[in-house]
Amino acid sequence: QLQLVESGGGLVQPGGSLRLSCAASGFTLDYYAIGWFRQAPGKEREGVSCISDSGGLNNYADSVKGRFTISRDNAKNMGYLQMNSLKPEDTAVYYCAARRRVCSYYSSEYNYWGQGTQVTVSS
Repeated sequence: QLQLVESGGGLVQPGGSLRLSCAASGFTLDYYAIGWFRQAPGKEREGVSCISDSGGLNNYADSVKGRFTISRDNAKNMGYLQMNSLKPEDTAVYYCAARRRVCSYYSSEYNYWGQGTQVTVSS
C-alpha cells in the first residue's frame, strides 16, 4: 500500500496556530516533492505550499506567505505545514500530496494524496 495520511487539523480561533503532519507509508518521500492543498466549501482546490525533494526550494501561495511554513523530515518519512496567524478564510480541508522531485501547483500532477484533515478557524 502506498498512502499518505494527514493529521493535526482542528478548530482554532483567529490568530491561532496549527501544525499539520503528513505521514507516508509504502514508499519513501526522499525523491518526492510534498505539496499542501486546501479546498473550502463551494471553491476549487488550491495550492497552499510545496517543498522540493531536497527541501531547498519552497513555494507559498500569496495568501499564506509570512504565516505558513512548510518543512519535511525524510528520516521520518514525514512532511509538515506549520500554520500561524490563522484567519477565517483559511478554513478548509487540507490535503498533502506527493509528486516526483519538483513542485507543481496543478493538483492533477500529484501521484499520491491523503484523505484530508479539517481546519476550521472561527471565533
